[in-house]
Amino acid sequence: MSEEINSLEDLNKVATAAPAEIAELAEPAQPVRDELGRSYATGKRKDAIARVWIKPGSGKVVVNGKDMDAYFARPVLQMILRQPFQVAGVEGQFDVMATVKGGGLSGQAGAVKHGVSKALQLYEPSLRGALKAAGFLTRDSRVVERKKFGKAKARKSFQFSKR
Repeated sequence: MSEEINSLEDLNKVATAAPAEIAELAEPAQPVRDELGRSYATGKRKDAIARVWIKPGSGKVVVNGKDMDAYFARPVLQMILRQPFQVAGVEGQFDVMATVKGGGLSGQAGAVKHGVSKALQLYEPSLRGALKAAGFLTRDSRVVERKKFGKAKARKSFQFSKR
């Protein structure tokens, strides 16, 4: 491929040969695991940042040293944490250990979900398609808008009165 292309004929030769060469060069993604057999990823949502480790196990989820049910008491937040496993079809097969800082509970749940999704994809690259299609590998970049001067909040104005 280091040859120079000077004509359309040369370009056609390269274009027809490229898919075969690309197929030979493209190797399947390799799993990324540490010496303890874990995969690590960082998840973010709003102001929350989660550090997540996953390893094969019985499906136990520990967040900041507490069980998931104790840390995220609302069922909606627990459902958010289970979504990556359901989409990937690996429920109850991985243990999760996460530390999360910043933000509120909703942002923290979203950060752990993002981290779990990224760690699952690193542990088993074949799960990437399902997680990507569900949108779990994309960082949700929406953050709270700042308050502007002369306004009550970010956009809300003070009450207007003629008298």
